Amino acid sequence: MKKFLANSLLLLCLAGGLTSCVSSKKMLYLQGANSLDPSSQKVLDDYELHIKPDDQLYITINSKTPELLTPFANSQVLGSSTTSGASQELQGLLVDKNGDIEVPVLGKIHVAGLTRLELAGVIKNKLIEGEYIKDPTVEVRFKGAKILLLGEVNSPGVKELPSDRVTILDAIGLGGDLPPTAKRNNIQVIREENGERKSYTVDLTSSEDIFNSPVYYMQQNDVVYIEPNKSINVKGSSALTYLSAGGSVIAVLASVLSLIFVLAK
Repeated sequence: MKKFLANSLLLLCLAGGLTSCVSSKKMLYLQGANSLDPSSQKVLDDYELHIKPDDQLYITINSKTPELLTPFANSQVLGSSTTSGASQELQGLLVDKNGDIEVPVLGKIHVAGLTRLELAGVIKNKLIEGEYIKDPTVEVRFKGAKILLLGEVNSPGVKELPSDRVTILDAIGLGGDLPPTAKRNNIQVIREENGERKSYTVDLTSSEDIFNSPVYYMQQNDVVYIEPNKSINVKGSSALTYLSAGGSVIAVLASVLSLIFVLAK
């Protein structure tokens, strides 16, 4: 009888452990990164954001002769409001659905598909060729380029891209990292490319998969979805109901068997 009770108690403890344990291998990022050869690992440099319809752009034109800027705007920042003072709100130039912007004096320019530097070069050439400004410096910036983080992430929501070079790991960092309830080997990235919507899968536990992924570098308007891990408790899911209930029953039975075991001595 004592042997039976002892074996039963052991089995219940093991079952209780199985309801709450997850392999640590499923939780580790960048597995295999320590085996990468630093002398042969090529770093991708194609990370610049490409301009898309509905983007908003800041275009700044400067010259050594400030009066030459007057025909383009009241401010050196094209598309800015006319409100004076430090609280001036910059509106930016909106890229229309056809991928065009309207620049004062220069007129309509097709910008979709260009990078910031490429557009700055186009505007600079137009200013020189049109003999508007001989020595212009042009800067183009994005206003409010963003991505969306959804699912099992500590801080989901819309996240503004701080620069052109934002990786999927940076994106996870912007969301406050992933909780233990997140499935790290099946991250979904949805991206709009050339008028089509495409879905990619990224395994954060594999360094090879991450670094070779076409979505390693984020683009504006990317949607990143993180699935919950079904092998552990997920708040609000049916798995939580069953696992919690099962864990409670096991705990009660273990307590009863322990008491019987003690009394049977």
